[in-house]
Amino acid sequence: MASDSRFLGIDIGGTKTAVSVLSEKEGVIAREWFASGVEPQGDVDEMVRLGRRLLEQHGQAVGVGISVGAMFDPRSGCLGAAPHKPAWEGFPIVNAIGEAFALPVAADNDANACALAEWRYGAGRGFRHLAFLTFGTGLGAGLILNGALYHGASSLAGEIGALRVASEGPGVRGKPGCLEGYASGAGIAGLAELRRRDWKGKTAIPGSATARDVAVAARSGDALAIEIFRESGDALGRGLAAMIDLLNLEVIVLGSIFVRCEDLLRPSMEAALRREAMGSALDDCRIVPAALGEEIGDHAALALAVAGLNQC
Repeated sequence: MASDSRFLGIDIGGTKTAVSVLSEKEGVIAREWFASGVEPQGDVDEMVRLGRRLLEQHGQAVGVGISVGAMFDPRSGCLGAAPHKPAWEGFPIVNAIGEAFALPVAADNDANACALAEWRYGAGRGFRHLAFLTFGTGLGAGLILNGALYHGASSLAGEIGALRVASEGPGVRGKPGCLEGYASGAGIAGLAELRRRDWKGKTAIPGSATARDVAVAARSGDALAIEIFRESGDALGRGLAAMIDLLNLEVIVLGSIFVRCEDLLRPSMEAALRREAMGSALDDCRIVPAALGEEIGDHAALALAVAGLNQC
């Protein structure tokens, strides 16, 4: 396979879907996106329409990679539980896209796909034991162990967002106190709603705030917003300490919100890590922001497509 071989990439997120033409030599050659709908078939029709148009303009692809923002079963090619896209549960995305383009298709959940991407092209290059945490709308982890992507017995490895780190908190995943309820976009928004109720002073955080709203308020010096990010970083550190102690990782790569808000999260995260993790294991583990920026979803799809074609 030549380094300039072209691939079609599809990045299915919680609120939008991107379709791109990619190569390992040129990176993202062309990209379009659309706002995701509720039902899968309409979105698939739009993926196919955009994909065909992009390939007509930029040349034929040799394979397709699909990064899915939900649990995914690589054995069946179907989505699993999808808290942010419930109508997609059980949808056979690999078959649907494979039939439309008559190309090999490789797909995985976004955490695994981004772990592959950062390992091949980003902050994880050169390491054999790493984790990537999405830290977007939700929180999941992709694991590269002994130089290979690790899925687990039921393709559920890396669901660190389900780890309970407190006795109460936002009811994300229907599990108050879980890490995703503190270290995710939905979690930070939920924390803002909870903490506003008991806050006695003024705050710049609006009602029905998003994580972005809370970050803007924190950077303006808002005391409540700063405390929410301190609480989020502390919970994140405790969750990472468990991963470090259990897996003895070389590097943990944090995406999305951490990339944009590292200054607000890192101090309390590191304090929690020093308090909770084994010192020797922590000393051997770097914790870094994702290096692929806003193109990480495209590179994730590329990494899957390349890996899938190499296995054919």
